[in-house]
Amino acid sequence: MTNNTKTVREPLLHIVKRDNITLGKKIAIYAIAIVASLLLGAIICSLVSTRGDVIKFFSSLFEGCFGTTRLFWLFLQEFAILLAVSMALIVSFKMKFWNLGGNGQILMGGLAAIACSYYLGGKVDDTLLIVIEVFASILAGAIWAVIPAICKALWNTNESLFTLMLNYIAAGLVNLFIAIWVKGGSGILNPLANGKLPELGNKYLLIILFGILITTIITIYLKYSKHGYELSVVGDSQNTAKYIGINVKKVIIRTLILSGAICGLVGLLLTSGTSNSISADTAANRGFTAIMTTWLANCNPLFAIATCGLVVFVTKGMQKVRPNFGMLDDTISNLVIGIVYFFIIACAFFIQYKIVFNPQVTAKLNKIKAFFANIFKKKKPLNENEKEGE
Repeated sequence: MTNNTKTVREPLLHIVKRDNITLGKKIAIYAIAIVASLLLGAIICSLVSTRGDVIKFFSSLFEGCFGTTRLFWLFLQEFAILLAVSMALIVSFKMKFWNLGGNGQILMGGLAAIACSYYLGGKVDDTLLIVIEVFASILAGAIWAVIPAICKALWNTNESLFTLMLNYIAAGLVNLFIAIWVKGGSGILNPLANGKLPELGNKYLLIILFGILITTIITIYLKYSKHGYELSVVGDSQNTAKYIGINVKKVIIRTLILSGAICGLVGLLLTSGTSNSISADTAANRGFTAIMTTWLANCNPLFAIATCGLVVFVTKGMQKVRPNFGMLDDTISNLVIGIVYFFIIACAFFIQYKIVFNPQVTAKLNKIKAFFANIFKKKKPLNENEKEGE
């Protein structure tokens, strides 16, 4: 009889999920990845430009964020905004609801605030107008987030695609209202006279305090509140949540109202808190950037402080590297930023997973390691008896 049994060859390697890794090792791996990516970026910038070197690259990075008092305040403001958007996404991501519509929710919050200022400015007291703007921006952001939440809860629609598409609709609505308000057809809405948020000391501090406040509230909400516990259970297993009596549909809708409300307030700050105007680019893709900072932070509000700080540091720093190195456009700057992101994402993968080779490859690798270990092995010092023997 012919034996038709085929020999199944074992794969060269397996990718296996790690059981556990200490926090110290995680921090060390991320630190090495960040330094390595910035060093590679410095080398690339030095090669394409004759006006700088590696040392100038790193000094320009710090100069772009901390070179002047104004740059430092701008760094803190951008950091606070990105952190607030990350908090909005953390509550939904922790529930495994992939809210990709942060940009649209920001734009709708800003549009609601500017609409109040445009139609009610000069007709009501400015203090009352600001109060109306706050409630309008919260409501607009919440509505824009709760629409896909209701569809997800009732009909199990794809929330990623739904929230993503709403971004484009929000941008279209902003352009539509600008076209209605700006009769000349320029597409640029001049700053409005009424409804601008007051300054606390300077024009940056209010936004910074908002970022700190939202981060504190969300941290307490997730760790100590019943609602925070329920959304975590829903994120882990909807069947388990239903079994212990949690209303999953209610949790989904409630959580997205919170997420959208925070984004709506960010829209208020980016419009009435700064220029008192709006455009389709007001959100500046912060909703998408926050997706990465949230994912890298593993939906942990405290870790998000570090990831947001890093992203803003590199982005702002590269704005100074570009002129210092004589670059005519953002091509190389964007390349360096992309390299940093890639290194961080790659090391995040290897923190969660490890590569395990098959026994034959492992044996060969051990022989190679032993060979080099013998070459570089230090000669032990001779004891007294060995010296006398010589």
